[in-house]
This record gives sequence, structure tokens and C-alpha cells, in this order.
Amino acid sequence: MERIGIYGGTFNPPHLGHIQGAKSAQAALHLDRLLLIPGCIAPHKAMPADSASPGQRLEMLQLASREMENTEVLDLEIRRQGKSYTYETVEQLQEQYPEAERYLLMGTDMFLSFDSWKEPERIARCAALAVLYRGEPGEAEAVARQKAAWEARGAKVTLVKNTVLEISSTDLRRLIAFQCGDAFLHPEVSAYIQKERLYGAGADYRRLPMEQLEKVVCGLLKPNRVAHVLGCRDTAAALARRYGADETDAARAGLLHDVTKALDGSLQLTLCASYGTILDTFSQKNPKTLHALTGSLVAERIFGENQAVVAAIRSHTTGKAHMNLLEKILYVADYMEPNRNFPGVEALRETAWQDIDKALKMGLEMTLDMLREQGREIAPESQQALAFLQELGV
Repeated sequence: MERIGIYGGTFNPPHLGHIQGAKSAQAALHLDRLLLIPGCIAPHKAMPADSASPGQRLEMLQLASREMENTEVLDLEIRRQGKSYTYETVEQLQEQYPEAERYLLMGTDMFLSFDSWKEPERIARCAALAVLYRGEPGEAEAVARQKAAWEARGAKVTLVKNTVLEISSTDLRRLIAFQCGDAFLHPEVSAYIQKERLYGAGADYRRLPMEQLEKVVCGLLKPNRVAHVLGCRDTAAALARRYGADETDAARAGLLHDVTKALDGSLQLTLCASYGTILDTFSQKNPKTLHALTGSLVAERIFGENQAVVAAIRSHTTGKAHMNLLEKILYVADYMEPNRNFPGVEALRETAWQDIDKALKMGLEMTLDMLREQGREIAPESQQALAFLQELGV
């Protein structure tokens, strides 16, 4: 009996994680044929504004899978138009391959949300569920519970260990905009993205006017980070007016300070490596703190910001000795913007309008106290910043 794998998704864009996962499933399930099916319109999420068209995603997937054996890229969901529902696809393929053993490939997140899909029972009647899982803490237990629940309902569920490259298409789109996504793309897909100028590739973001800069930056952030960033921009500009710093520089630094925050630790390291940046020991051991450094690199290389803005972004998380006025303003604005809510923030806000140095010291002390309570390592720059302020008698 022929064994067929069905792998659908938006593939926006298709990347090496998709391809390596598909190859793992081919080998583990002994598939005779693998069908890759890009969707037309995702029913469960809105496509980002800068997304590739369905036709472009189809062409990229054909390029990405060109060297895979026994693999076909189908346009059936694109031709069907409208929202792409998996139950319609697997029922169509059941009619086309009635004698085959069919496996629907999906990641852990999709499997754990399978109950919320449209017509999941109809899907399970048409194909076995092949779940690509990584075995991370807590994942195995959740997958096992979901597997047992669906098997009790008559579904066939097969787990496929997936230890290959992990990256989301959302993060990859960010890396492409930051000019460092090639490591995750088939070379022909990368060339296609550049030629078609997709996902910000080839765009000129240098020295954008504030309104355009806000639109681009907010598109690179996680949605729950937008309010903080806009609050930091406005607070930094207000503090600049109060203390006589450059308001435009303060606003631009506030808007860009978290531009790479959405990237996890491993992707922060990827960006640094792509930019040829050598990291100190603390940064290598604590990659989650790297967004200040990578944000400054992106602000300079991608957005063409001046050195005052770049330097302020670089020190906005840890501080440093001999901070200039703009650097102090951004550090304090990040700490006290209106969306912040923690014990001591009101006192910090009141102090900030009276004495920026005292506010900076308060922020540093609160940060160091928190890190000590959590048993986390303290950045040398933070210790140096606090020691410098103490030497000045602040």
C-alpha cells in the first residue's frame, strides 16, 4: 500500500526548517510520496501586510523542495481560493488516492490546537496525524495527553521526533529585513526573495521619517511589545525636552530600542555572527540580554541612525560608566514609560523629572536587586554604571 505524506501550511516563506522536517517525516514514516501544499488564505491567522502572494509562495516552495525525492508541490488549495481548510484538502486527496495510507504532517503547536480546527473529526477520518515534536520540557506530556484523547476518538496518531532546525517563518521574515536570513533559506529561495523584494529585502529603511519608521518598526515587533515601544519613544522625547537633549534623537532611539527584542537567544547570536560581531563572555553566556547590542547594530546598519542614537540603544538595558545625557534618558524612559507597572515605578517617574542621574541610579539599583533575588548574573556594565554614579556622589 502506498504511503503518502501531506504537509500543508502558509510557507511564508518556506525555509530549511520546513524542508528538514519534511525529510525527517519521509524517513521515519517510510513515505512513498510527499505532497507539499501551500495554503491560499490561512483561516486561523491574518497574513502580515508584507506577505508574499499565494503564487509567490508556491514558486518558492517549488524551489525549496527541488532536490527532494518523491516530492510534489500541489496548488490545489490556491486553485480552490478563499480560506484553506485542511478537511477539504484531505477529503479531496482521499478521493484521489483511496487505496493509500495517508499521513497529515503537523508541528506540536498545531497538534495541541487540533481540537479548534474546522472539522477535525473529518480530518482524522481521512488521514493519520503525524506529529513532528522536539521533546522539549513539558511538550512530551502535552503531546501524550492529546494523542491519547484523539486515539480514544478513533484517530491514528504517530509521533515523529524532529531534531532539525527550529525557526518560525515570522522570525525568519524579521531576519530577512535585518539582512541576515540566508542561513535559514535554500539559496534559490533567497535569490527569489531578493529579486521580488519580499519581506523588506532590498528596501531602503535608512533615515526614514518618523511616521514611516514607526510603521516599519512596529511591524517587526511582537504585538504585545508595540505599546511599550511607543510609550518609550514619547517618554524619551519628553525627557529630552525637559533636560535639553535632542528630541528627535531621543524619539528615534525610543522607537528603535527594542527592534530586535522579538528574536530569541539563539537568533540573537545568529544576528551577531552574521554582522561579524565578537561577543564578550557575559553576552555569550546570556544571549537573552543581547537585544540592546543587536538593536544598536540594526539601528546603524539597516536604519542608518546616527552614532548618538546607536550608542543610546546599545546601553539601554545594562547602562555603562560615563553615560551621556541621551543614554541616560533612554535608559530611564525604558524603565518608566506609562505602560510600566511595578513597585517603585511611581517614585522613579517623580524623580526622573527632577534629577535624571538619581532616576538612573534608582533604575540600576532596582535591576541589580531583582537580578540578585533571581540568582542571575549581573552585567559588568551595570556594576560599572552604578559605581560611576556613586563616585559622582549621586
